[in-house]
Amino acid sequence: MTKLIVGLGNPGDEHEADRHNAGFWFVDAFAKQLNARFETEKRFHGKVARAKWEGQDLYLLKPSTYMNLSGQAVGSLCRFHKMNAEDILVVQDELDLKPGVARLKLGGGTGGHNGLKDIQAHLGTPQYWRLRLGIGHPRDLAGDGRPMDVADYVLRRPQLIEQKLIDASIENSLEILPLFLRGDLQTAMLELHSKA
Repeated sequence: MTKLIVGLGNPGDEHEADRHNAGFWFVDAFAKQLNARFETEKRFHGKVARAKWEGQDLYLLKPSTYMNLSGQAVGSLCRFHKMNAEDILVVQDELDLKPGVARLKLGGGTGGHNGLKDIQAHLGTPQYWRLRLGIGHPRDLAGDGRPMDVADYVLRRPQLIEQKLIDASIENSLEILPLFLRGDLQTAMLELHSKA
């Protein structure tokens, strides 16, 4: 069973609405469903919420290390609670998926995502689950022909239409999360991947 759900993002009010914080938005929404509260835990370099899921301990984590050092928080919590990589679901923003699309997968590359790179370095393996929330890519934006830098794009607020689509993908992901947490991984993936 999944023991840890990590939402990736950057701490601070100035980043709260950034596309890069889609992982934070997801774990905040799930914590609200569970009536779980995030508390700052310095030893785990982030904010942690602890809940019971069908009699088992389930931890939610929002690293406070900034995105590029997310592995520091994930690694310290996993070592303390003796968790394996397969016990973890990392929720991330995904440039290569359009807003409104969410995908589950186990392992794989990092796709240039610095948060994933650091988690993989700290865990020593890519074999953890990822929930990829599409935020779109700046190359898809209609504009004046000049491409927006990816770093600028992820550190900006989505347009209203994009935000609604991202919010819908978070809701869709929360709907299939019970299946995932119970270990019915194939059904969870099929249901989620058929939604968009």
